[in-house]
Amino acid sequence: MPKGFKTAGIAAGIKKNGSKDMGLVYSEQPAVCAGVFTKNRVTAACVVLDRQRMAAAGTCRAIVVNSGNANCCTGETEMADAVAMGKSVSDALGIEADHVMVSSTGVIGQRLPLENVKNGMPALIEQLSEDGPADFAESIMTTDTVPKVVTRHGRIDGMDYTVTGVAKGAGMIRPDMATMLCFVCTDIGIGQPDLQAIVTRANDRSFNRITIDGDTSTNDTLLVLANGTSGVYASSADQLAAFGAVLEEVLVALAKMVVKDGEGATKLVAISVVNAASDADARKIADTVANSSLVKTAFFGEDANWGRIIAAMGRAGVVFEYGRLDLYFNDVQLLENGIYAGPAAEEAASAVLKQSEFSVVLDLKTGRGEAVVWTCDLSIDYVKINADYRS
Repeated sequence: MPKGFKTAGIAAGIKKNGSKDMGLVYSEQPAVCAGVFTKNRVTAACVVLDRQRMAAAGTCRAIVVNSGNANCCTGETEMADAVAMGKSVSDALGIEADHVMVSSTGVIGQRLPLENVKNGMPALIEQLSEDGPADFAESIMTTDTVPKVVTRHGRIDGMDYTVTGVAKGAGMIRPDMATMLCFVCTDIGIGQPDLQAIVTRANDRSFNRITIDGDTSTNDTLLVLANGTSGVYASSADQLAAFGAVLEEVLVALAKMVVKDGEGATKLVAISVVNAASDADARKIADTVANSSLVKTAFFGEDANWGRIIAAMGRAGVVFEYGRLDLYFNDVQLLENGIYAGPAAEEAASAVLKQSEFSVVLDLKTGRGEAVVWTCDLSIDYVKINADYRS
């Protein structure tokens, strides 16, 4: 963990199966806080509360998270329960209430079992540790099959700092903000406006570039805390760019882990659009292809059905010349100037689709615009998992 941070994760009885369901991140010093949140118009109370607290203070000492219950769409109790959850942390740690961020994930429409939260708080505080966020990462999981933790190190002016990120997400994932929960700690020092700008950019180039099923949650949250305890401070353009690159590396790694762990997923696929008229055009095409159910089911069937890909491209709202399009599966070219390369090329492309990770490259040969979006296949197990989600 970065210096000055502790984490914990316990089972408080929120989940029916008895697994860990409540986690805590604690900074021994006040930390600068930045974040992005869901754009869904149906928004959980924790998101509303965190937006307010981040705007008012810009600093944070703790993040408390529960899984198994979204605390969303429960009427008048929703906000009161979110505030009470945060207060149970601030009271236990002796810190100001508005320095506690609150996050929830799980089933929508069921009231948060607040007594479980309060009763679990002493154990949660007692288990705070510098040893690493393994328990915390496990405590925020819902349909995830593996915890997701990434750590990277950076250096500015000969001094080292650390960035550690923890994410959860396997369903309700679509590029529209953060599309899951992610919490990042770093011991670098940085101003809040600079941190917010870097987080927004890094998010756009990572979590906003992934999709599993095209759905965006009511609770999506990405929070980054920077407490400055390393003694490293980023302020110049070069320093901020260096830190931004490290943060982006952490978020991209986490984002790809989320897609790879997608509900029922067997493939991690990078949809890469190159040489488009603009980055915006490339992004629209990559998004449309990555979110196509027909394309995703073809990936599951290991079928190099390039017709589904070009059909998706054609409805992306982007003007391009099909007669100039080259299409590749990894380095296997299946289309050249819009013309099918033949059965031998398709057989080689089908072999690529049998791999657990591969790329689809769409070369428009029009300009210099480019974008990549990470997606997965759509399998039978995805339907089964979501059909039984509340059972």
